[in-house]
Amino acid sequence: MLGLNKRDTRFLIIVILLTLFTPFLLQPFPEESAMAQFNGGYPDLMAKIAIFGIFAMGFNILFGLTGYLSFGHAAFLGVGSYAAVWMFKLLTMNVFPAIIVAVLVAGLFSAVIGYISLRRSGIYFSILTLAMAEMSYRLAYSVLTPITNGETGLQVRDSDPRILDGAGAAQYPNLFGLELSQSWKLELASHVFTFNVGFYFCAVVAIVMFYISLRIARSPFGLVLKAIKSNQTRLNYTGMNTRPYTLAAFVISGMYAGLAGGLMAVMDPLAGAERMVWTASGEVVIMTILGGAGTLLGPVLGAGAIKYLENIFSKINENVLHEWFAFLPDGLEDAVIWLIARFTGEGWHLTLGVMFMAVVIFLPGGLVEGGGRIAAWFRRRPAAGAGDGEGGGDPEHHPKPTPRIATLGD
Repeated sequence: MLGLNKRDTRFLIIVILLTLFTPFLLQPFPEESAMAQFNGGYPDLMAKIAIFGIFAMGFNILFGLTGYLSFGHAAFLGVGSYAAVWMFKLLTMNVFPAIIVAVLVAGLFSAVIGYISLRRSGIYFSILTLAMAEMSYRLAYSVLTPITNGETGLQVRDSDPRILDGAGAAQYPNLFGLELSQSWKLELASHVFTFNVGFYFCAVVAIVMFYISLRIARSPFGLVLKAIKSNQTRLNYTGMNTRPYTLAAFVISGMYAGLAGGLMAVMDPLAGAERMVWTASGEVVIMTILGGAGTLLGPVLGAGAIKYLENIFSKINENVLHEWFAFLPDGLEDAVIWLIARFTGEGWHLTLGVMFMAVVIFLPGGLVEGGGRIAAWFRRRPAAGAGDGEGGGDPEHHPKPTPRIATLGD
């Protein structure tokens, strides 16, 4: 199916189902329950998970498959946002021209940055990409203010020409007249599920980009990228010029980032220099490592985990904590709330830091490795009880299976 073998086809179908049923998966608790605080099935968060999933997928092609660690991918995210907003201002509020131009402009920009940065490898490559991204941020913030509108950011206004739309056209991003901000709610057994046009548009794009990344990973081109990560020096000794492959991986990764930036502008039609700051590049690195660098599903899982925790933990303030721990004695309640408050609200990054350290130390393969270990444990459980029957005590009849860590999405 679609050029995939049976295993990859099943994998793609599972990803499609998980993506399309996200409004149900992120809204597990009834609206009136105390656990409703942990519901995340609202359009803004769901769209962010899909968009940053695309961002992380593209970064994984460069870092996970090829082994080049970039600290400058936020530059392509920002460039894609600026290009999309300019299309909204000049041409039309239809999302397709904005998305196409965002990808093309980010691709051209990444080709220039990649041509310069890929002259070095290792830590020197990472430093070069970081320097390029910081230069891009400063240019957008101050020097190129006629194009970027500086610190105020680029916004869509009623006075914009919008040549293709004409007078009286829609003022919000739309899909051939269907506004992406429209939502429908389904009330079912004390649950409220929200179905948003913008989220499903981002979700369909994310599925298509996941399919493309899957084809890239399984292609001969993807095998060369994995060989470059394994031992680029040995590959060069065979006479193969690896430079075009690394540049192609860099450009593809940049185009993914530009697409993510364009989708951010689609969901919220403005662009600012803050999207190009170096911390945004660090965030996608954390997403990829947290989920599982080099795997296909890992970066998406990492992006979803971070964005979900960011939205949930940042909403937990001291008032919420007082409601949770009101049963404790006053002195103990204040002490517990003071401690937990350090890891919630504005201090939720402490939670992210602790979680990231735990994953790096105990699960170097990220969340995918954790899922693989759980799956392997469940597979070994029937084998452990096989000795209860006839011949169970003879190790020759029941040899101990070799433990294997499943690589979900590898």
